[in-house]
Amino acid sequence: MRVLKSLNLRGWLLVGTAACGVVLAGAIATFGSPASAGAALEERKLPMKFGWVACEPNCRGWVSAVGIITADTPKDFDDFARGRQLGGATVVLDSSGGSVNDAITLGRRFRNLGLLTTVGITQLNGGGKGARPAVASEAYCESMCVFLLLAGKKRYVPDAAHVRVHQIWMGDRADDAKAASYSAQDLMIVERDIGRLAKYTFDMGGAGDLLSLALNVPPWEDLHELDASELKLTNLVTTDLVSEVLPRIDVTAPAIAELAPKTQARFGEEPEAAKSTKTAEALVPTGGVATPATAPQK
Repeated sequence: MRVLKSLNLRGWLLVGTAACGVVLAGAIATFGSPASAGAALEERKLPMKFGWVACEPNCRGWVSAVGIITADTPKDFDDFARGRQLGGATVVLDSSGGSVNDAITLGRRFRNLGLLTTVGITQLNGGGKGARPAVASEAYCESMCVFLLLAGKKRYVPDAAHVRVHQIWMGDRADDAKAASYSAQDLMIVERDIGRLAKYTFDMGGAGDLLSLALNVPPWEDLHELDASELKLTNLVTTDLVSEVLPRIDVTAPAIAELAPKTQARFGEEPEAAKSTKTAEALVPTGGVATPATAPQK
């Protein structure tokens, strides 16, 4: 109930539960087992958490950002950043999206600090003596995670990653968008948030093609996965070199375990009076197996 309550907020851009990945200088991290892959999936369904991943003395480390963007996320990041020298650090994103307006706020925090961004799942490799952290190579970054990626001063997306976009919609009517009714007030809210997202996109150096690709996918269709040419067309990728956003880590690890298709997962019901926008979840596999939601879908 506590988790569901925390997800009852305005401005949702929700998508299929996802992960995002990065290859580190030829070293590929592993989930270790399907069970651990499932655990990572569960974390992506919870409100976003931030953590510092240290890899000294051979590298600076990076910020791990895992979970859904909620109304509390910008403040949580401010609390995490307080007292830390984060200027120019890299954020490794593992998120299936979240609140439109709060993602915009968080993205501007990232840019003000000159952060670099990529997508990935941090792996601590057991924490034994001599163990080094790494980042999983195959994963997913969807919905507002894509716009957080755009906030990076430099941005890298590995070949194995899946970056997906979808259309903004009213949060309480995305389940059956065609059958739902809409008022003039609802349309105003949607257009307002599209305008805010458009300004943010251009402020971050993104291209209008990113908005066009996202806004052409209605909630009753699968998320659109950006291919390599679209990642460059939208200016989501600014470098093809992982070394420009993450330090070289000498790790030897087996290839990442294949993830089983997930079942569709939704989050807690939103109060009727709180109008919001979001995208419907993906209906295609995005890795891991989610536990079916017991609360009404949205």
